[in-house]
Amino acid sequence: MKLAVLGGGTGMSTLLTGLKKMPFDISAIVTVADDGKSTGRLRKEFNTVAVGDIRRILASLSQDDEEIAKLFNYRFNTSSDLDGHPLGNLLLTGASQLTGNMSDAIELLNSMLRLQGNVLPLTEDNVTLMGRMEDGAIVKGEAEITKDKRLITDVFYEKKPEVNPHVLKAIKEADAIILSMGSVFTSIIPNLICPEVIREIDKSKAKIIYVCNMMTQPGETDDFSVSHHIKLLNKYLGKRKIDAVVLNTGVISPEIVQKYSNKEDKDLVPIDYKNLEKLKVDLIEGDYVIIDKNRIRHNSLRVAINILSYLMD
Repeated sequence: MKLAVLGGGTGMSTLLTGLKKMPFDISAIVTVADDGKSTGRLRKEFNTVAVGDIRRILASLSQDDEEIAKLFNYRFNTSSDLDGHPLGNLLLTGASQLTGNMSDAIELLNSMLRLQGNVLPLTEDNVTLMGRMEDGAIVKGEAEITKDKRLITDVFYEKKPEVNPHVLKAIKEADAIILSMGSVFTSIIPNLICPEVIREIDKSKAKIIYVCNMMTQPGETDDFSVSHHIKLLNKYLGKRKIDAVVLNTGVISPEIVQKYSNKEDKDLVPIDYKNLEKLKVDLIEGDYVIIDKNRIRHNSLRVAINILSYLMD
């Protein structure tokens, strides 16, 4: 069973660690607009796509994901220009300089990582994400969009990118299209603002499944319920809309919820069943919550098992 998984960042890498343990043929389609920290420095110096999210996805899909993650995420702490760069970012940048593009760089590293799936950058273009804020102001660059305290109302690319043809092929052949949990405006929607991607999704008969975030994201989804997330994503989809949503019904301790609210301005995403019924989406419910070092995480294996069960029905 073939999956096209769209997203980026920590949310997508977490989801893939579970999906790879199921009998899925995975194509991970990764947004490449990040321009902060190490990734931003490498993009400016080498005119390359963003490597940070790709690094995380490669580690999560490798057979030895924990050891590879340690290796790839190791950051140099030095007084030289290497300071702050994760080893994986440098490997990807070097491989792309050697092969001429990021797709071939990933294939080169595949022999070392023994990936349990395909990792596909959305585009090979050095793209810049733009954000429109609630007051109409335009903010340039994903890092600046994320830092801005104003509410985001829309995102778009400064210049229209050329979509990786392997991405379109993966969507065309998919039995299910998964929209990963993670930052909605900077990880998921950047994949959906490409007309070619939407046209391919519209032609597909694959189920569209959204793995909903458990917590809101400041400046993006403040006060959002589950149905608000779905409506926002549906706005960027074409004729086809979300068929099913993965949502957590597990209990999170009030102490941890309060900590998120106080320190990060993040709140629990409430499940509004009546509105979900109006949207006619299937519910893939379960206790998906894990607390890891006081951080709320999805139990990716349980999510993967329930997605497989849903698709097999």
